[in-house]
Amino acid sequence: MSEWKSLLDQAVTDGDLSLTSCENIELYLAGTSSPVGETAIIELVEQSAWQELDDRFFKTLAFGTGGLRGRTIGRMVTKAEEGNGGPLERPEHPCVGTATMNFFNLKRAMLGMVTYLLKTWSGEKRPSIVIGHDSRHFSRDFAETCAKVCNELGVNAYLFEAERATPEISFAIRELRADAGVCLTASHNPAHDNGFKAYFSQGSQIVEPAATGIISEVNALTSDKYEPKPESEQGQLVVLGEEMDRTYMGRLRSVLLQPSLLNGKKAKIVYTNLHGTGGVIIVPMLREMGFEVLTVPEQDGPDGRFPTVESPNPENAPALAMGIALAEKEGADAVIGTDPDCDRMGVAVRNGAGKMELLTGNQIGSLIGWYRIKTMFDLGWLRESNRSRAVLIKTLVTTELQSKIASKFGISVVNTLTGFKFIGEKLAKYEAVIPTDKKGNYRSLSEEESRKIRLEYSKFFVFGGEESYGYLGSDFVRDKDGNASAVMFAELAAYAMSEGTTISGLRDQIWKEYGVHLEQGKSIVMEGSAGAQKIAALVESYSSNPPEEIDGAKCVDVKNYAEGGFYDEEGDELPAADMLFVELDDGRRFAVRPSGTEPKIKYYLFGESAPGDVATGKAQVTAALDSLWAAAEKDAYKRMG
Repeated sequence: MSEWKSLLDQAVTDGDLSLTSCENIELYLAGTSSPVGETAIIELVEQSAWQELDDRFFKTLAFGTGGLRGRTIGRMVTKAEEGNGGPLERPEHPCVGTATMNFFNLKRAMLGMVTYLLKTWSGEKRPSIVIGHDSRHFSRDFAETCAKVCNELGVNAYLFEAERATPEISFAIRELRADAGVCLTASHNPAHDNGFKAYFSQGSQIVEPAATGIISEVNALTSDKYEPKPESEQGQLVVLGEEMDRTYMGRLRSVLLQPSLLNGKKAKIVYTNLHGTGGVIIVPMLREMGFEVLTVPEQDGPDGRFPTVESPNPENAPALAMGIALAEKEGADAVIGTDPDCDRMGVAVRNGAGKMELLTGNQIGSLIGWYRIKTMFDLGWLRESNRSRAVLIKTLVTTELQSKIASKFGISVVNTLTGFKFIGEKLAKYEAVIPTDKKGNYRSLSEEESRKIRLEYSKFFVFGGEESYGYLGSDFVRDKDGNASAVMFAELAAYAMSEGTTISGLRDQIWKEYGVHLEQGKSIVMEGSAGAQKIAALVESYSSNPPEEIDGAKCVDVKNYAEGGFYDEEGDELPAADMLFVELDDGRRFAVRPSGTEPKIKYYLFGESAPGDVATGKAQVTAALDSLWAAAEKDAYKRMG
């Protein structure tokens, strides 16, 4: 036995390295084609970097229902990984490990997905997959590798020429009638992460039965090696670029409900790309619509380091700081920021006092949803005779203010689990029930044509969203869409201006009518293998021993979604999920769930006041939620010992 392997065994004996990690190192070395895999591992062993090795190998990065996500740059970077360096100060090679995002896990994911597609595909032509990527480290390398795997196994690949937003990949799958899609992105995660997001033919992220089928194929693979088909049987590569951009932008225009609003005084908007993909579509789109758009030059270009922000997440106030500073300097009305793959949008608006104010994801969604529902009634699209077929879809952890707004207008609400794939699944269901002789080539219909058909024969989706800054107002994309969100928000700004008020003024009007609804999103971060164990133990604690009282209030209803047996408003069963939802006797509520994409456990806190005075209601609810979080956080740490 080599000396370094003896050191590994000794580390396991001494308790410095888990046996699972040691076994996964062997699995990796047997199945990887990485030119630096073994060298990097030996470096870490010789440095006794046991925690780093444990974090890299404590599990095999499993292909879940959303794909893969993990570190592509380790906390420690070995000399082997650093190599000759890469673009934008990144290592030459991605992070070696079974629990990290690298070519070993990437190719396993792509091989499994292609295998499932070929097994289930029954078309006459070759199957095809759309492949896109964001600006993250290794994203282009990963995308080109995915295309190569597809082609060599007999599948055609549509590869975007450069960085593009995730929602455009969803759109292209539907537009090209492709059989599946992949986007290389870790969304709003830190710069050291990357991921593989999987889509199927409907343009939404994979759901059952495809999810189980693909996951089984991927997780059965222990090697990234494969045998290419003969050249005559290989697929073709098609590069997508400006033509697809223009087609997508053409459909985005249909998201506008009242184009005439753009004929009045124009809102001045600052847009920040946060070093991602959003500027490809949003900036030219808003300018063509007549908005004055300023950008933050330091954040315009794609840059996987995200050097000007601590986190490229528009949910976090610091990410919009440079945009807000520019808005103050130029007297802009609003700031719009999107995350690196442009599926999430955060905003700041100038309030009635002339100050820039950040809005939460719940507030943004409620405002856009309210405006779209109200306007559809004003335009006569929705009325007494058809409003029962209109539907707003939201997640269980998104504000109930949206439910109250929809109820006031007489349209239905459907609550799903967290994850936009569940909203996409609903849209596919609504499309499927349209009679075949009525829908024709559904994907080629204009928004007006499809709206009329859906209102007559199915359900008409008016708006959908998540509290985590993701929104959708159309059916031609089946994922949250930061590009369309920017268009919808810009129209909202134009509407507010036409009414002689501000967006925050509209929000306060809604609060006055429905009561102040406030929410807080909190989390406890626990990284690495030790953190994963703590998160699992905490989730189990909530499940087996749910709270009976917290912050002086009794828990009058506890829903443990891990037990299953829950149904949505349309009678569809919700998949079992690690989420606990607690109702308190004083009207406050909170939910707890582990993040599916980051090493944290997330808390969602909800409170509301009676309709009436906004200032008083806001102060009361804020204090009540602050107190609830203090108690919930204390309880969490007590549970962890």
